[in-house]
Parts: sequence; structure tokens; C-alpha cells
Amino acid sequence: MAGIFVDGWESAMESLGRKMKVVILAGGKGTRISEESRLRPKPMVEIGDKPILWHIMKRYAFFGLREFVVCCGYKGHMIKEYFVNYYQQNSQIQLCLDRDGVQVMEKSSEPWKVTLVDTGLNTKTAGRILRAREYIGDAPFFLTYGDGLADVDIQKLLCFHRRQGRAATISVMQPQGRFGALMLEEGSGRVLGFREKARADQAWVNIGFMVMEPEVYPYLGAGEDMLEGLPFEQLASDGQMAAYRHKGFWHPMDNVHDREYLGGLWDSGAAPWEKGVP
Repeated sequence: MAGIFVDGWESAMESLGRKMKVVILAGGKGTRISEESRLRPKPMVEIGDKPILWHIMKRYAFFGLREFVVCCGYKGHMIKEYFVNYYQQNSQIQLCLDRDGVQVMEKSSEPWKVTLVDTGLNTKTAGRILRAREYIGDAPFFLTYGDGLADVDIQKLLCFHRRQGRAATISVMQPQGRFGALMLEEGSGRVLGFREKARADQAWVNIGFMVMEPEVYPYLGAGEDMLEGLPFEQLASDGQMAAYRHKGFWHPMDNVHDREYLGGLWDSGAAPWEKGVP
């Protein structure tokens, strides 16, 4: 991968003293996609023939980030089983049944280090980070959710974060509206016009793909809040949060229609989040 990144990425990583870890929040129950989540944790719902969690990790790995801390919760044993068996599932193997032997003939597995942490069934997102802290360490880390895909440029995100000098950076964007916008005549019920809602009309939303400094830990308190609640509000109030504006692709997987849409992109060979991924 050497040589494909602009000046600054290598030095930015080296100046951190060690490889940054990618923390993925993967413990929620996924009630809005209950058709799938009653059978498996939401991050294990498949896009193509791979869990959405794998797609997220693959995006980070393209930028040289290969150490992951996955915060498990609901049906976390299924995430653990997937990675425990990952090597054999992605290799050609030969079995000698009479000698109880297994020989790997051809392997195809990513060079990732994956730490799977049981952070509790009903733990809030702030608490999940606290429970995984000993595995994250006291160094800066990437943080994202286990149910959304984007083509965020991780290199540019980190460089932006370092220039801002704040405790936290979140990636934000204005998603395309799902509903048409009506133009109404003032004081009456007459419709003046109808158009697809433009992205510029939308509010900025947090899409994950965050960078955190160790200074965020005190903001998490006892871990009894959702990260997006009091911790983020206090970080913003103290001027310790920056927003990286992403103008590319992002799509959450909130329901079955989202899963089918993302699966269609993957099957077409034109999945935006795969761009640049070998």
C-alpha cells in the first residue's frame, strides 16, 4: 500500500507512536430491522455474502488500519463464532478423516487483529466504550457504528481531525431526503409545487466514522448515557467536537429495504464503499 497516500498520512500515523485501533459499536438489538435481528445481531446481517460488519472493517483496512475492537452485546456470541471460524471458512482445506487431521491447501484471509469484547446486553453506547477501554488503550482511536456504510476517506478524516486539535471529530453529511417537498401557499391549503427534496434542505447528521482522543473518556461519565446524548452535548458545549463534512456516499441499514438497496449495490459491482478496495 506504500505510495498510494498523499504526504502526511504516513507521518501522521507514525507520530501517534503506534497503529490506531478501530472501535466498532456492534451491541445494539436492531429493533427496526427485527426481521433479521431476531435471528442475528444487526452487524451480522449480510450484504452480498458478507456481514455488514466485514464491509465496514474492509473500508478501514484499505487505509492500513487492521486492528479492530468490536463492542459486542446482543447475540454477541454469533460475532465471536464468525471470527473464530473465519480462517477456515475462507480457506481451502483438506480433511484426513481417518487421522483427524486438517490441512490448509489455500488460504484467503485478511491480516486483521480483532478483539471481541462483551460489553453487555443493554449497555448504552457510552458504556460500551468504557467497558472496552482496557482493550482500546489510552491512545487516539477511530470509532464507528456497525450498521452503516460510507466511502469516507479515512486519510482525509484523520488529517482534518489533527488540524482541528479537538477531543472528538464526527463525520457528518446532509443525506438525500426520502420524501418530496411540498411548496404551500401561505394561509391556504393550495399546493404551489412539488419537488424532490434537495440535499441542501436536509439537516446535518452524524454518520459515524469518528476520531476520538483519550480526552473523551471523562465525558462518558459512568457510561449510563447514549454517546450521542449528554457526552456529545458536553463535548460540543466545551468546544471539543469538530465536524468533518462528507459529501460522498453514506447509507445506514435501518430496515429490510436498506439491506436490499445495499445488497443491490454490492451485487452490481458498483458499491461506493468498495471504491479503491482490492
